[in-house]
Formats: sequence, C-alpha cells, structure tokens
Amino acid sequence: MTVPDESREAPGIDVLRQILRGGRTDVSLVDRIVEDLALQIIDGRLPPGADVNSVELARRYTSSRTPVREALLTLQREGLVDIPARRRPRVAPVTLSQAREMYEIRASLHGLVSELIVRTAPAEALDVLDKWQAHLRDDAERGDVDAYFWHNVTFRQAEAEVAGNHQLTRLLGSLGLRTLQLRHVSLSLPGRLTRSVDDHERLLEAYRDRDAPLAVALTKSIITAGLQAIEESGWSGLSVEAAPVPGSE
Repeated sequence: MTVPDESREAPGIDVLRQILRGGRTDVSLVDRIVEDLALQIIDGRLPPGADVNSVELARRYTSSRTPVREALLTLQREGLVDIPARRRPRVAPVTLSQAREMYEIRASLHGLVSELIVRTAPAEALDVLDKWQAHLRDDAERGDVDAYFWHNVTFRQAEAEVAGNHQLTRLLGSLGLRTLQLRHVSLSLPGRLTRSVDDHERLLEAYRDRDAPLAVALTKSIITAGLQAIEESGWSGLSVEAAPVPGSE
C-alpha cells in the first residue's frame, strides 16, 4: 500500500515516473524524455498548442533525433502531443467532448472505489488516507498548487489500493496522462484548493461512518466540480469541435 514519504514535500516527478514505468526498473533515454515532457505538459509549462522542437530536444539531451521521435510517439499515444505531417509536433489541445467523457469515466470508476472502501476496507487502512489528507491540508494552506496536485494524485492511488480491486486499479491507471493535465488545470483555478480539501475531509468522514451513498456522491461531486471549474474558466487549452457539415461522415 502506498504510504506518504515524509522526507519529500511534493512527489512530483517521482509519482509520474511510477505511473509511466509501471514498476519497471530499466530506464532509457526515451523514458527520461517522455517523463520530462509529460511533466511540463501536465503542469502547464508547455500549454496546448505549444510547439515541441525535436531538434532542440535532441540538443538538450545530447542525443540523436531517434529517441526524441520515439518519446514524441509515446506522448502522441497518450494524447498529449500531435504530430502533423510535415509540421513541427505540438502539445495537443483538448476538446470539450473529450474532457467531459474522461470526467464521466473517472466519476463512475472512483465512485465504485468509494463504494468498495466503505464495504470492505478495515478501519486501519483509512489511516493511510488520513495521512495523505494531512499533506493536502498543508499544501492548501500554503497555496502550493503543484504539491497539492501530486499529493491528490497519490491520494486517489491510495484509495484504489485500499478498495482492494486490482482490476479496477488497472482500469484507473489506464486513463492516461491527459486526465492528469486536466486535473492540474482544475486545481490551479482560484479557490479550488480550499474547496477540494474541504470536500476530501467530508469524504473521509463518510468512509469512517461507513456511509456508502454519501461517499459515492461526494466522490462524484468532487470530480464533476473539477470539470465544471475548467468549463467555466474559459481555459485556452479547451476547444469546442466544429459542427459537422450536413451530409459528411
């Protein structure tokens, strides 16, 4: 089970590496490039639409362009990068329908996590979530968005482990890096940290009270509130698809 490492203020890149490597211990240059670029896209240093210069990346990593191309293809599969023909790669935009679909899936799966925690998790297992919540409370008080975001990611990972359903944990892990990008955007908006940490406090109380309907409702509310915040913010990375031309496929 994941437990907080008290020696670090924010897991950051370590959490991302855990997600991407899936337990692998062998690390290639391609892995390093993927992790570095993914972190910059997730935390907004590379916003949607930004060019990704493969020549500059090869120079930065003192490599040929081959590992850079492999890394960009990996990020393309994750939905974070577009590689148009005969044009420079760029950070992929997010359509409104993509965002809504991802949040609908997350809300349903995490709702199941909350139901399983109430039904099956022993009381001592909830102590792990309390420890992560303490990190979230401290991050929110300091206004540290990046630390809060990565501790929130790890809180959700710990919830899945506490729920005890390994297939469900794998499904959540397969949602990909695009969901992390959107979650970071949401938590970066004004007032979001305070609301998020308060909602998580209520969620932990529902777990302790073994109130499954309330826990599920709170979890889904926390997740859908993130989507609502993004929609209302006018975030420039969110695009609305053009209406289809009549008669077109």
